[in-house]
Amino acid sequence: MFLTSLLRKLFGTSSEREIRKIEPIVREINGYYEAYHGLTDDALRAKTDEFRARIKARTGEIQNELDSVTAALKTELPPGERERYFDRKKELEKELFETEQAVLWEILPEAYACVKEACRRLKLRADKGETINVVGIPVRWDMIPFDCQLIGAVVLHQGKIAEMATGEGKTLVATMPLYLNALPGHGVHLVTVNDYLARRDSEWMGAIYKFLGLTVGCLQNEMGKEERKAQYNCDITYGTNNEFGFDYLRDNMAIRLEDQVQRGFYYAIVDEVDSVLIDEARTPLIISGPAGTSYSDIYKEYNARVANLVQKQTVLVNQKIAEAEKLLEESDKNEEKAGELLVQAKRGAPKNKRLIKLSHEPGIKKLIDRVELTYLRDKKIHLLDADLLYVIDEHEHTINLTEKGRKLLSPNNPEIFVLPDLAEEYNKIDSNPALSLTERLALKERLQRVHSERSVTVHAISQLLKAYSLFEKDVDYIVSDGKVIIVDEFTGRLMPGRRYSDGLHQALEAKENVRVEHETQTFATITLQNYFRMYKKLAGMTGTAMTEATEFYHIYRLEVVAIPTNKPVRRIDYDDLIYRTKREKYNAVIEEIERLHKEGRPVLVGTVSVETSETLSRMLKRKGIPHSVLNAKHHQKEAEIVALAGQPGAVTIATNMAGRGTDIKLGPGVVKCEQCLINYEGKKTLTAEDKAKLAECIKDVPCGLHIIGTERHEARRIDLQLRGRAGRQGDPGSSKFYLSLEDDLMRLFGSVRIASIMDRLGIKEGEVIKHPLVTRAIAQAQKRVEAQNFAIRKHLLEYDDVMNRQREVIYTKRQRILEGENLRDEYLYMIESVVDSIAKKIFNPKLPPADWNWNIGITEFRRYFSTVPIFTEDEIKSIGNEDELYDLVYREAVNAFENKEKRLGKEITDKIERLILLATIDENWKEHLYILDGLREGITLQAYGQKDPLIEYKRESFDAFMELLERINSQAIERFFRTEIVEERRPGLRAPLKVVHTSVSAYNEASKSAGAMAQKQIPSGEKQRPIRVQKIGRNDPCPCGSGKKYKHCCGARKGAG
Repeated sequence: MFLTSLLRKLFGTSSEREIRKIEPIVREINGYYEAYHGLTDDALRAKTDEFRARIKARTGEIQNELDSVTAALKTELPPGERERYFDRKKELEKELFETEQAVLWEILPEAYACVKEACRRLKLRADKGETINVVGIPVRWDMIPFDCQLIGAVVLHQGKIAEMATGEGKTLVATMPLYLNALPGHGVHLVTVNDYLARRDSEWMGAIYKFLGLTVGCLQNEMGKEERKAQYNCDITYGTNNEFGFDYLRDNMAIRLEDQVQRGFYYAIVDEVDSVLIDEARTPLIISGPAGTSYSDIYKEYNARVANLVQKQTVLVNQKIAEAEKLLEESDKNEEKAGELLVQAKRGAPKNKRLIKLSHEPGIKKLIDRVELTYLRDKKIHLLDADLLYVIDEHEHTINLTEKGRKLLSPNNPEIFVLPDLAEEYNKIDSNPALSLTERLALKERLQRVHSERSVTVHAISQLLKAYSLFEKDVDYIVSDGKVIIVDEFTGRLMPGRRYSDGLHQALEAKENVRVEHETQTFATITLQNYFRMYKKLAGMTGTAMTEATEFYHIYRLEVVAIPTNKPVRRIDYDDLIYRTKREKYNAVIEEIERLHKEGRPVLVGTVSVETSETLSRMLKRKGIPHSVLNAKHHQKEAEIVALAGQPGAVTIATNMAGRGTDIKLGPGVVKCEQCLINYEGKKTLTAEDKAKLAECIKDVPCGLHIIGTERHEARRIDLQLRGRAGRQGDPGSSKFYLSLEDDLMRLFGSVRIASIMDRLGIKEGEVIKHPLVTRAIAQAQKRVEAQNFAIRKHLLEYDDVMNRQREVIYTKRQRILEGENLRDEYLYMIESVVDSIAKKIFNPKLPPADWNWNIGITEFRRYFSTVPIFTEDEIKSIGNEDELYDLVYREAVNAFENKEKRLGKEITDKIERLILLATIDENWKEHLYILDGLREGITLQAYGQKDPLIEYKRESFDAFMELLERINSQAIERFFRTEIVEERRPGLRAPLKVVHTSVSAYNEASKSAGAMAQKQIPSGEKQRPIRVQKIGRNDPCPCGSGKKYKHCCGARKGAG
């Protein structure tokens, strides 16, 4: 620790070192800026065309080759050439990006100077009375970038995160890297947190882009497809993360290229990057539809039973606490027994108010933790848990039923909690010689049904227990108009339209006795983490990123650079005040508000829940103090409340929703001095009187906005966001947090240390503690929670990465189809896959070729290719191994394919190939997502079998994906060969083409019986010459140079898609 601080003093922080490297670039920008003063408006605007010409001059050859390779992929290519062209296309795209970025670095000083000069000219126009229309309000331009903003802009171009304090003008900073990176013409994106900010910023900052000759677009929720496409075709597009993400998913459900709206992922800046990439990271974007099967009724069925179970547990826990209190009063000798009872109470109902109050008594918390650790160390904790109905683990957010709980829930049918081991039971069925094939299939089907029903029941009970024990109304969610609406834990805002996954939302609906919605099936999904990782270059800006710098680097490879403020921060952050109980804490908060209100200072009170904000509001009403409440229930008034929050004497109670994007401007008289002495940087030397006045100011800041925090959040940056509402752009201000040992963070992670410190200091009820040890312990508690949440997000990402790799394969395949790639090779690959499966069914190494399963093979061939293969007797006798059999069947399949192409014609064949392949991919991908959802729900149970759930999930999802690819191949081939063109004749109308599915027809052979086909398989007469297709033999050495046979190397990969 000492060595780290010493090195920082000697060499500066990583941010300071980075800024020192950027300072020469800032000087260069300012040099061009001064030179551009003499240019006319048209000459300045012409700089944009000049920059674009310089980029084109350096990238022209690469772009031309890329265009020719892309065009070649739409034609028929020799076998093996297509993959080589794809590889070359990727190389060229990478080379093009790197060359463009090199040129952009060269022109950066000039481009940034153009933006700065455009800002100066807009200000000159504003000084003459010209205004800009921003969301219907006339606004005068009054901004020219400061040097610190230029530094932030360079950091954003580097593809890093710029941490800039609240009020430092991040919106303006983003304009420079957006302008620069829009010059190559691929389109760049600015991601904001809501539709209003996207529209405001695009119209406000759009004045700069339009002045310099660029176009700017803005995505809004209500826009249609054509409008969206127009916005994406602009040089710069503003929008929310949801709009960008959902457009990506919709584009990958489109069946025509013209239905897609996005045009690539070149460069994006994410505003409030910690909110989007960390807080929102666990919430996937999902496009869904009604599920084929719904289990919503099961939540209603078990709701009353679970409610009864929870009630009985509450009574049981209260009895144990009462018994423990009695034992402690009688004698110290009963301490161990009392400790055991209190541990049971803690594990049965950790939020029990009686237990929380008792744990504040001297030595009690230490006793509970000591007894619990002893039982955990000796692996005997199950002996204590056995007396409970269920056990709650708040740290892991899990609940486990005990044997007593299971008996109470289902006394007449205890088997519902026993899931059959399918692998073991299947083995028993298969090894029973007394069972026929039909009986075996029936037993397996029944076993699968039992497993499925019990899994659903156990899952529903588990989610209902979570709903009752871990989720609180008006804290985690509210009920409005008969709907359960989630409250965002980080912003305090309502999230209508969002639902908890895995049936938890249905459980909450059952608990609150509102309509239980039917389950939905996922059609397309992606997490924000994986969406933003698709961009070639990503940057972000926020006021609070340093605390999560490790996560940003590990997940997104984004470095964080802290940008210095333009004016010194004049906010004083006072030490936390800690009380024993919430009641004492709230009383102290009300007293502080009353004092500051009388002094005429505006006060913003931050709370973590709707419930707390309403409690404080009731207390203030009793005191007769006028105030405003801003929470998830009153969010409609947000703009009006925030606009008045800086007026003299204003009191505003707000959940975390007031923490981001809110600019509280101070009213007249709130700042009392013309020159603030806090962090004074004026030229005048301070007198003794000034220093005395400064000391008084620091002790109790007399002016500016005062922030009161009523509880520490799990994440330090949320607290920093709240503090950042005060002291913007050099204004004076102050902040103070009031805590209690009953707060969730203190109770869960504060450890015994804080309680023991308070015991040693002899803190009595109503007394406050300000102690550096306690403050450090709180900071450590927050770090532990942040580390735990990071681990959870990283673990979830590991699961999602499995699906993401599969999604990339499917979506890439889809995009190639939409972009007009020639699909003949793709269909030949799929034919190879189908032929391979047919050949395996025919082949029997123990018998001569004439006795192989030819009838089964011919039936399968007829099913897929709608015709009967013709094999001569000599050909069958000459087959020596499985590879030769494969070649024979493949020849017949290619014959059928080429005949089909001739009959349909090239144009119609191309259309049908595309439509069939897209429909088959979409249908099977949707089913695959449903399978993965089910797999994900139950995979954690693998841990009980001493298996790593993640490894098992990877293995099982890979197997499911291989089956998906095989299913796509076989279904697409079968559908293609069954498709016929039917003319619909109508009087006076041209007969349109209609694609239909018919029963097997092909060469009129299909209607014949299987027996007739079997007789026809070896016709007499001249031996037919096989059609040879130029391709690499399956047993030939693989051309990639691996030394393996082609069928075990690249051939296997091609077969897998």
